Amino acid sequence: MLLKAPLLLGLITLVSDVCSSDFVDISRKANHFALGVEFAVFHFNQVYPDEYAYKLLWVRRSQRKQFTLIYLMELELGQTICSKQDEDLENCPLQEGLREKKVDCTFVVDIRPWLSQFSLLNSTCVQK
Repeated sequence: MLLKAPLLLGLITLVSDVCSSDFVDISRKANHFALGVEFAVFHFNQVYPDEYAYKLLWVRRSQRKQFTLIYLMELELGQTICSKQDEDLENCPLQEGLREKKVDCTFVVDIRPWLSQFSLLNSTCVQK
């Protein structure tokens, strides 16, 4: 019986480590993270009530939830002069002067690459 107690304690410790919900820093260039950023910006443009499209300016934070493909990203987006229907937003110039707008957003995206499925779990944006 005494031999089983340390084994049980070790198993409980292992399970609590595996079930941890902590996010860890990852490279901004990580393959699935980059896809998640594209999805988040696309989703933002679909739901944000503005006639102009926004594009990525800067990734402030890039993290992944341990043992999952759930990503936490803090992004700075800038308003472009292009409409949301334009195809090439990456090459679209930003608004300047009085029309310039920037938004700071935090997104949590769950990615299932084997199904080509992306889910936005949470998003919060604040205009600067």
